[in-house]
Amino acid sequence: MSRAFVKEGEGAEGEPLAELQISPHRNLVTAAGLAQIHGNVERLRSELSAAREGGDRDALQRVQRDLRYWSARQSTAELVLPPAPGGKARFGSVVRLEGAGGMALTYRIVGEDEADPAAEKISYVSPIGRALIGRTAGDKVRLRAGVAEVVAIE
Repeated sequence: MSRAFVKEGEGAEGEPLAELQISPHRNLVTAAGLAQIHGNVERLRSELSAAREGGDRDALQRVQRDLRYWSARQSTAELVLPPAPGGKARFGSVVRLEGAGGMALTYRIVGEDEADPAAEKISYVSPIGRALIGRTAGDKVRLRAGVAEVVAIE
């Protein structure tokens, strides 16, 4: 195969896979985020054994890379206890917003590896996360879709 059709850093033709980038931000995690990291490490250890037994070099390379990433994340994880309801929004808070026309939005502020916008979980270092931290009920927040009001912090 011509090198012109091979993605760089994808482990083609014996080349090593590109390392997964570790964020420069503190690795703050919720209890669920810490459990997710532990689960990823355990799963990858099992996959590593299977790849070694099966002699699958491509899988072995991918799993070793992923295990390095998740092991590093596990070693730097800083568990943050859940905040008390009310008060100011902070890491771990669930923030309920109301936008124009009564549009309701809910976000839980979590760590980077736990973030899943489709599940209403946003990273504390994301633009929305940064805009929400420190806010209280009644505050206005500028979002990409317009201005919203913080109606509750849980």
